[in-house]
Amino acid sequence: MQSNTVKKILILGGSGFVGRHVCSRLSLQHHQITVPTRRLPARHLQMMPGVSVVQADVHDPQQLQALVHGHDVVINLVAILHGTEEAFNHAHVTLPANLARACHAENVTRLIHISALGADVHGPSMYQRSKARGELALQSAAEKAPLGLTLLRPSVIFGKDDQFINLFAKLQKVFPIMPLAGAQTRFQPVWVHDVAQAIVHCVNTASTEGHTFELCGPDVMTLAELVQLAGRWVGKQRPVLPLPYAIGWLQALLMEWAPGPTLMSRDNLDSMKVNNIASGQLQGLRALGVAEPKSIHRLFVAPR
Repeated sequence: MQSNTVKKILILGGSGFVGRHVCSRLSLQHHQITVPTRRLPARHLQMMPGVSVVQADVHDPQQLQALVHGHDVVINLVAILHGTEEAFNHAHVTLPANLARACHAENVTRLIHISALGADVHGPSMYQRSKARGELALQSAAEKAPLGLTLLRPSVIFGKDDQFINLFAKLQKVFPIMPLAGAQTRFQPVWVHDVAQAIVHCVNTASTEGHTFELCGPDVMTLAELVQLAGRWVGKQRPVLPLPYAIGWLQALLMEWAPGPTLMSRDNLDSMKVNNIASGQLQGLRALGVAEPKSIHRLFVAPR
């Protein structure tokens, strides 16, 4: 059953790519939203009715408990794609565990946690393993005390302001060829608006508590096909040169050492040892109110 009651909602990671879309949808439903961020201002959020942006460190347990206080629902979108094993554990395991303790301490009984498709304690990458351990920490907490927990596992998320399709589009504007590790790894990309709609559905629908959902779009594509799509989108499609794992590993190592934001890491490459597609064993977007998940081909269709 859906509820139209106005709720007080805390969104960790609310200033990020997915978080901005979630805040926008919840704002339109007149919910009261708190978004903590380390750096102020976040004007794109502060312009939304009902959204309060506060400066805080969610990784500090005391600050986290103070943030949780007085809210009806907590949504956790915090994630990192690159880093050491310690960094992955800090973001994906310690934070969720601290969040569950804060919810119990403040009698908050609704938590929506965005994990990742492919989360597996035996997965090939630190990212996948840490995501799985974070899920286990939350499930353990939910068994010990009342906590209406929903786990969402999205595949790679696309949108016009994403950091995935846009990255490969920008690279093809510069380089005449695309050397690509993991070229044949399959993905099931999901539109950011569909992910946001699914999260909002969970906020408003109590029957989603206690369940795990896989958020995947209708298309299954190899990484090479996604790169080619990105190139067509900007009118700069380049030939893709698939790399063997050993050469891809060296490429990823060099990219880790390069100045500026990391574009690809060895851990990303390890993640691509397994396909990033729905298992078929869990419910998906249609169970979360998304009747027709959007195809990536409908969004990235023509040169800009």
